Amino acid sequence: MSEVKLREQKKQLKTKSLNLGMHLAVLLFASALFVATFALDNGEMRTPPMGWLAWERFRCDIDCEHDPKNCISENLFMDMADRLSEDGWRELGYVYVNIDDCWSSMKRDENGRLQADPKRFPGGIHKLARYMHDRGLKLGLYGDMGTHTCGGYPGTTLDKIKIDAQTFADWEVDMFKFDGCYSNATEQEKGYPLMSKALNATGRPIGYSCSWPAYQGGLPPQVNYTQLGEICNLWRNYGDIQDSWDSVLNIIDWFFENQDVLIPAAGPGQWNDPDMLIAGDFGLSMEQSRAQMALWAIMAAPLFMSNDLRTISSGARSILQNKMAISINQDAMGIQGRRILKEKSQIQVFWRPLSNNASALVFFSRRNDMPYRYQTTLSKLNYTTGSYKIYDVFTEKTMVLKDSTSFVVSVNPTGVVMWYVSAPAKLNHHQFYKGGRLQGSGYDDENAMPRVFL
Repeated sequence: MSEVKLREQKKQLKTKSLNLGMHLAVLLFASALFVATFALDNGEMRTPPMGWLAWERFRCDIDCEHDPKNCISENLFMDMADRLSEDGWRELGYVYVNIDDCWSSMKRDENGRLQADPKRFPGGIHKLARYMHDRGLKLGLYGDMGTHTCGGYPGTTLDKIKIDAQTFADWEVDMFKFDGCYSNATEQEKGYPLMSKALNATGRPIGYSCSWPAYQGGLPPQVNYTQLGEICNLWRNYGDIQDSWDSVLNIIDWFFENQDVLIPAAGPGQWNDPDMLIAGDFGLSMEQSRAQMALWAIMAAPLFMSNDLRTISSGARSILQNKMAISINQDAMGIQGRRILKEKSQIQVFWRPLSNNASALVFFSRRNDMPYRYQTTLSKLNYTTGSYKIYDVFTEKTMVLKDSTSFVVSVNPTGVVMWYVSAPAKLNHHQFYKGGRLQGSGYDDENAMPRVFL
């Protein structure tokens, strides 16, 4: 073979190799891009979101002529924004003001875009977003992937997902809740991931709340929690909360009876949502309000109040503004807590691991008769040997307890005692919670066995 032909063959071989490499690189990039667009990588809600939500307290009151103070209008949301920014809520983390159903006009505009009801929202949603942002707050908005919202307003069908996502971004919305009334399982399976992709494609960070699992019964195999964590920041697992203690108890029971399924699904940027806090409304006593706040903190739940911040009582305010309860809820590790004991006395004990090897304990009374004196030790709750500093979240009292020291907590009917426990031993949470179940010892001390967390 001549030297000229040899050089020519080498050149052709190099060109083929380069072309093959380029094709491979394009394929790999396209594959990575496809995965990225379907994974929720918006950096939002690394701790559970906090704020105010209209639905439970104000529902779909659109009678602004006879009830201008309480109807679903821009004035209501501006009032709540003023309260959040002026009454100490914003500094504690309550930054979202969320509009729920019944905000829109009954018809889309001439370009096929959703539009706010012109009488109740004369400035439009964009004006409200700017109002929130000027006060260091964020605006949340509601939609529904069916033909209509639950309240009968225009929904977002599959063919409208892209235009609606872009509309919300143009309005500078910060969070979007996607309900599922008037849709079916097939549409939901397509629509919830498509909306995630569409929101990401706008380039605006928008926290995404999915109601999908609530329409599927909340549990596997119908619900794929791995997929939910890839497309949603939070999701409604269960039915709507009502202004009653029975409703709160139903939610608590469902979440903790299914804790082994739900705990692995939660973490920074992806949260189980047991629905709104209703302290300050009509259905809960102060004891019950504390119980809901404590258990929502244990669950690493979103903290969205639905009440009237203009008239809220000082008692309800002090519960919702409790700094230690909020700190526990907002713990950076984002590990959802669990129920560890159900006693015949109707006392239940809940535990959540926290940063800096600390933990939270809640003693919850299901009794209705009188305060109950519950006696135990930290070692019986499987804390390791050592002295622990205890901070009572609601009384603000502190004490030091050895693991073997017997103690008594007096728990009021339907109430709680909540402790922040500074632990002397180092707890390996990742080993402990792998797959939602205990994997060997959860402590770096090989002699310590936290049996209670099985």
